[in-house]
Amino acid sequence: MTKPYYMYVLLTATGTLYTGYTDDVGRRFATHQAGQGAKYTRPASRRPLKLLFAQAYESKHDAMSAEALFKRKRRTEKIAYLRANGVTDFTPDK
Repeated sequence: MTKPYYMYVLLTATGTLYTGYTDDVGRRFATHQAGQGAKYTRPASRRPLKLLFAQAYESKHDAMSAEALFKRKRRTEKIAYLRANGVTDFTPDK
């Protein structure tokens, strides 16, 4: 079996959702928290972040496809998807 890749969703301190993919969710989350992740999550005003959701995929391609599909959804659709997958707390960490 190959190493899994993940599509993940973060909640920023400003209440926005950020979606990405990685092969190590813990490491990538720490990078975002340190302000060294994606350009969108670098500003201190968007941190701290909360990891809302992560889903494993068998390939990088599948994880990237899931990320792209999620990013095309409207915010209400994203929240509905997350709720359907057990996410209930959309309160940013302070």
